[in-house]
Amino acid sequence: MDGKDRLRGQASTYMRHLPAVYQQDVEPDTPNFLGRFLLGFEQMFTGLGDERAPGIEEILDGIVDPVSGEVRRRGVERYFDPGPNLPEAERAPAEFLDWLAGWVALAPRADLDELRQRDFIARAVPLYRLRGTRQGLEEYVRTYTRLGVTVDELDTSFQLGTHSTVGVDTVLSGGAPHFFRVLIRLPTSDPAAMARHRQVVTTLIDAEKPAHTYYTLDAETPGFRIAVHSTIGMDTLLNPA
Repeated sequence: MDGKDRLRGQASTYMRHLPAVYQQDVEPDTPNFLGRFLLGFEQMFTGLGDERAPGIEEILDGIVDPVSGEVRRRGVERYFDPGPNLPEAERAPAEFLDWLAGWVALAPRADLDELRQRDFIARAVPLYRLRGTRQGLEEYVRTYTRLGVTVDELDTSFQLGTHSTVGVDTVLSGGAPHFFRVLIRLPTSDPAAMARHRQVVTTLIDAEKPAHTYYTLDAETPGFRIAVHSTIGMDTLLNPA
């Protein structure tokens, strides 16, 4: 149903505020000229309950279903919430993300999809407190990779059965000063796609790591392994493409 069909036969509720003389020629389902004329002003200022074309009052206060009480559209507060896990009607519009990113001193990358942009904006302030730390770097890169990341500072001691594979999970005599390894898990096994992801992650790490440190970056597409990689969407991927 288009807008014309939806509004056909509808008169503005502003008519009730006018003297009766302006309503004397109104017929059911056939509003007079004035009723139709005022409808445009009502849609602009008060709104008609359409979340796709809200009025000024609905933008500020939101839209609530008068029967069920369900919030169909949040008010002006939604513009300050990136809401990566919220429905469309409860989070900032996509065209508002660049402005919102400026509030948290974040310059979103053009090659990030909308969900990742929302995630970075939502986590920016908490991650600032962890900047320069292993945990902060892992959380920052994980926001992009979606399947997790491991930062190894090569300070794990030799433990049989736990950390005992030289060059993989332990280093004899410790690692080089200010050096760390990064292992990212990606939701694809396509070489070209993995190369693009590695390029983006490299840029993210270079921007977040302490300036005096250096690292190596490895990538894998984790399969399903009980007790190792077994949480779908977190550290494993079924049927990688």
